[in-house]
Amino acid sequence: MNAKEIINCEQRKFQKLIKFRLPHRFMSIGIAIVLLAIAFMFVRAFAIDGETEWLKQLLQKTLLVGMLIMSLSRDKVEDEMTLSLRAQSYAVAFVIGVIYALVMPYVEFGVSNAVHSGGEAFKDLGDFQVLLFMLMIQLMFYHNLKRFR
Repeated sequence: MNAKEIINCEQRKFQKLIKFRLPHRFMSIGIAIVLLAIAFMFVRAFAIDGETEWLKQLLQKTLLVGMLIMSLSRDKVEDEMTLSLRAQSYAVAFVIGVIYALVMPYVEFGVSNAVHSGGEAFKDLGDFQVLLFMLMIQLMFYHNLKRFR
C-alpha cells in the first residue's frame, strides 16, 4: 500500500465513525432506559434503606447510557440538515459543558459559604454531573433546533 491508499483508508474509517447512528427504534429504547433508571432512583432514595452506593452508581451509569442511546439514534427522516443540527447541538453542549464544569464549583462554594457560615470546603464536580448536564443540553438543543428549522 502506498501512502495515498493508507490516507484514503483512514479517511473512510474516520467518516464511518463520524456518521455512526443507531436506528430510529433505539430512541424509544433510550427513553425507556432513562425512565426506568429515574424510577429506580426514586425507589432507591425513598424505599430502600441501608448502604446502596453501588446501586446509585449503577443507576447513574444506566441513566447516562440511556441518554447516550437517545443522542445517537437517528430521526425518522435523516438528511443533511439534521446532521448539521446534530453537529451544532454537540458543539453547543461541549462549550456549555466546559463552562459549567469550570464555573459551577465556584458557584457552589460561594453559595454554600453564604448559607453555612462555617467555611465549606471546595468541591469539584463529578463525572456523572458533567456528563448528564452535557447530554441534557445536547438533546435539548438538538430538538429545539429541529423544531425551529
